[in-house]
Amino acid sequence: MAGLSFDLIALQLFAGLALGAIYVLFAIGLSLIFGMLTVVNFAHGAFYMVGAYVGLYLISLGGNFWLCLVAVPLLIGLFGMAVERVLIRPLYGRGIDYPLLLTFGLSYVMVECVRIAFGKTGYPFDTPEVLQGAVDIGVGYFPLYRLFVIGATAVVLLVLWLFLEKTSFGLIVRAGARDPQIVRVLGVDVSRVWLIVFGIGTAIAGFAGLLAAPLQGVIPEMGGTILAEAFVVTVVGGMGSIGGAVLAGLLVGVVVSMTSLFAPEMAKVSIFALMAIVLIVRPQGFFGRAGLLS
Repeated sequence: MAGLSFDLIALQLFAGLALGAIYVLFAIGLSLIFGMLTVVNFAHGAFYMVGAYVGLYLISLGGNFWLCLVAVPLLIGLFGMAVERVLIRPLYGRGIDYPLLLTFGLSYVMVECVRIAFGKTGYPFDTPEVLQGAVDIGVGYFPLYRLFVIGATAVVLLVLWLFLEKTSFGLIVRAGARDPQIVRVLGVDVSRVWLIVFGIGTAIAGFAGLLAAPLQGVIPEMGGTILAEAFVVTVVGGMGSIGGAVLAGLLVGVVVSMTSLFAPEMAKVSIFALMAIVLIVRPQGFFGRAGLLS
C-alpha cells in the first residue's frame, strides 16, 4: 500500500473510466428501452455479445475495424427492431413480466445459436494497428485503445443527447416516455416510436460489444456478466434515467478499478456493495424517476 504512487492511482483511475465507458454504453441502451417501453430487456447482454461476433465475422471477411464501427450498430439495430416487431410487440399491455420472460429466454437462444455457429471456445479480437501501444497522459503511459473507448463513448453520448434534445423525434421520445397515451391522442404512431427506440438501444449494445472485444476477447458468455453489472448501473443511476446511467456507469467503473488496485479479490463484490449503499441512502437511485428519460 505504501508503495502506491499518485501516478499509479491516476492511471488506475483512467482505467476505471475506460471500463466505466463500456458500462455506460451498455446501460444507456438498457435505460433507453426501459424508459420508453417499460421493457426490462434481459436479452440486452446477448445483443452486446452478438455485436462482438458480428464484428469478428466482418473482419474475417476482409473488413476492418473502422467499417465495423458503422456496420455493427446498424446490423444489430435492425436485428433488434425485428425482435421488437415480431416477438415483443404482441406482449405490450400484458404486464412487465411477459416481455421480461421472453427476453430472458431469447438471450439463451441467441447464446446457443452463436455457440452452434462459432463454437464454444472464445476468439481473440485484435486491437486496430493504429490504436495499439500507449501514450503519455502526464501521469504515465496509458493504452491508446482505452483512450479511444472513452472518446468513442463521449461521441455516442453527445449524438444521443443532440438526438433527444434537439430533434422533433427526440421530443416525441421524451414525451412518450412520460405519457404515451397523450402522444397517441396527438396522432403519433407510438408503436413506430417504440420500434425505433428499441433499435437504437440494441444498436448501442452492439456497439459496446464491439468496443469491448479487443479488451476481453469474444466468447458466447460475454454478455451474461456485463448484464448483471449493467443492471446494477441502471438501479444505481435510476431505472429509465439516461443521465443516471452515465453517472453510475462511470462511478461503477472507477470503483471496480480502484478496488482492483487495493483489494483485487473484492473487485466484483464492490459493485454490489456500492449498489447497497446507494439504495440505502436513495432507494430510487441517483436520478430515480422510473419510466422517464432524463
